[in-house]
Amino acid sequence: MLPAPPDLICRDITKHFDAFRAVDHVNFEVPQGSFFSILGPSGCGKTTLLRMIAGFQEPTSGDLLIKGKSVIGVPPNRRPVSMVFQHLALFPTMNIGDNVGFGLRQRGVARAEIRRRVDDVLDRVGLPGVSARRVDQLSGGQKQRVAIARCMVLEPDVLLLDEPLGALDQKLREHMKVELKSLQAAFNTTFVYITHDQSEALVMSDNVAVMNKGQFEQIGPPQEVYHRPATAFVAGFVGDANTFEAKVTAVNGSMLTLATQTGAQMNVSAPQSGFDTGQRVDVFLRPEAIELVASDMAAQNGDNISPGTVTSVLFNGANSALTVRDTATGAMINVALPQTGAFAGIGTGDTVYTRWDPTKARCYAAPGVK
Repeated sequence: MLPAPPDLICRDITKHFDAFRAVDHVNFEVPQGSFFSILGPSGCGKTTLLRMIAGFQEPTSGDLLIKGKSVIGVPPNRRPVSMVFQHLALFPTMNIGDNVGFGLRQRGVARAEIRRRVDDVLDRVGLPGVSARRVDQLSGGQKQRVAIARCMVLEPDVLLLDEPLGALDQKLREHMKVELKSLQAAFNTTFVYITHDQSEALVMSDNVAVMNKGQFEQIGPPQEVYHRPATAFVAGFVGDANTFEAKVTAVNGSMLTLATQTGAQMNVSAPQSGFDTGQRVDVFLRPEAIELVASDMAAQNGDNISPGTVTSVLFNGANSALTVRDTATGAMINVALPQTGAFAGIGTGDTVYTRWDPTKARCYAAPGVK
């Protein structure tokens, strides 16, 4: 059986504003019934891209296809998409039922059918019996679900979400991440979600596109984007990372020997890297990839073992966030240390030995010349 065609295809989409190129030759596909997030910093072009999919702006060049049909030139109200905005845009003078049924009334749907469909969609988002309530009688999370219900009652092929959790407090955002993913699975509707918050993208998405300066730097499952970032930008933007500047001193197959600016040596596995001796590189290493080892283990030969001094210990739930000043390099290294184990009682000023596996780091050519 052939797989279902993608619900959304963007082919070489570009958007210019005078001399500024906000979106620069972007290509991607969103599979049917999936949760696709576009992650990037403010000003990277993600909102412009979403507005082009919605039909609020037209691309300078390229094509957009929904369910296999081009929507270039099709106005927003005739596209099979709905959009949830950051500030929800609920009508405060209407009750919940009228808010949810607004789009159906605009389409001329019969009153009895509107009532039936509104009650059904409110029940599916977990808000039965709230039709008569006012908007100001709902919590922030309930308002989010009403905004989604107002879109889903129109039965769109694609639901677009423009940073809808941005105005919520931290605890409610964490809760709504789970809610949104559950709702997407329940409706089996394609969600395209834009955010600058990496935790939102990693938790909810089937695939994440990381956007920078109008282009996609990487598209892939959250685990791949986090553990195998394709570029230095992705490595630095997605998740926490320790960064080292170094120079390649030896290449032995896929293993690089590097020297830091202070002359300290480290080994990094970089398969199919194409790096040359003398080349400047940037090394990225996740805090959770670094472990502490006992002094007797440090005395043995091994890759990337170095003494250091703990300069701070911050409790962070399941882990402690340690900052260690590396004796060899002088660098400040962030370490995620589990609350249980031999080093659980570590304190500021203690001498420790850090170790990390050469395969856990990511290595990229430094900007500029070798």
